Amino acid sequence: MEPLIFTLPLMQMASGDTLSLQVYEFTGATAGKTAYIQANLHGAELAGNAVIHRLIQHLSAQPPDYLAGTLRLVPVCNPLGVNTRAHNFASGRYNPYDGRDYNRIFWDYEKAAGDIAGFAEAHRNSAAADILQAYRHQIQAAFQREREAIQAAPHLPVHQLYRNQLQSLALDADYVIDLHTSSNRGLTYLYFMEGRSLGARLFNLDFAILLDDYDGDAFDEAFLKPWLALERSLSDLGRTVQFDLEAYTLELGSGMDLEAPAVERGYQGVMRYLSHKGVLEAPIPADVPEMPLSRTSQVTKYYAATGGLIESRVDPGTWVRPGDGLYTLLRFNKSGLLPEAVVQQSDRAGMVFDVATNRAVNQGEYILALMQFD
Repeated sequence: MEPLIFTLPLMQMASGDTLSLQVYEFTGATAGKTAYIQANLHGAELAGNAVIHRLIQHLSAQPPDYLAGTLRLVPVCNPLGVNTRAHNFASGRYNPYDGRDYNRIFWDYEKAAGDIAGFAEAHRNSAAADILQAYRHQIQAAFQREREAIQAAPHLPVHQLYRNQLQSLALDADYVIDLHTSSNRGLTYLYFMEGRSLGARLFNLDFAILLDDYDGDAFDEAFLKPWLALERSLSDLGRTVQFDLEAYTLELGSGMDLEAPAVERGYQGVMRYLSHKGVLEAPIPADVPEMPLSRTSQVTKYYAATGGLIESRVDPGTWVRPGDGLYTLLRFNKSGLLPEAVVQQSDRAGMVFDVATNRAVNQGEYILALMQFD
């Protein structure tokens, strides 16, 4: 198979150069679902690009009947963030123009919609496939109005120019996979939303975190959240429907790195997921692996109680109990006192899964994150 390759302009720079997205779209010999996969929404989170490269290589060597439906791939999906530097260090998590997180800017139909409960009432007796088609049409029509308003405006902030182009690529998808890493040092895991734990397990990563506390403005949330709202509205009417629509964010190791084991886990997980979903005609493992589950409300982040240098700390993947040491911080007092080593103990049991890269911290800065499992 050869992909259709097309380029979408994002914004013109002061130099006259234009930042663009390049899309690789594979279409199979038979009709089927549409899967959308992007990488590098945050500038320092690189490993997903290697996963997409491997997917392109693999699919390019297959016949058209290997794929059912459409697979749309967008590496380096945030060129502005990818190119952001401070000395040799990548950043690119926040838009430098307004300080907003690039993954908290997306258009959420549930917030823009009028009466989802009314839509559910009007379609309560319709076939699930008809409900899906009608609701998707309604979302796409609302998004098109949003696009037309943006295109008609004489001046817009960077985040609106960017989100509009990127989000348009996933609006018709059935499955959305957003490839991230930690911005620091992290493990290999994923985030999922309600009712999608079975799909999450298909990726066979270290663990999965249920988003039970979110605002809907992240890319995966903005895609799936309106459908979850419709499912709940139908449930309130006594109709149980779960649409075959899913969205996941995969965290593939550490920032500013392409860790080979994390890339391999990500690639194999995506292949396994797409095969189970019938998008790829690849061999499907018979088992659905068990995977530890947690939720965002069970994640605790530790911030520096005082400024200093982190002399030692636990590694990602370390299990701790209450009273165990998490890190030792060297504090240099400018008040006539000798430097001292401050040990921070854990106040709960759990697993450390993310650790800051920088060992120099000001008071209040992030150091590590710990989770408790269900």
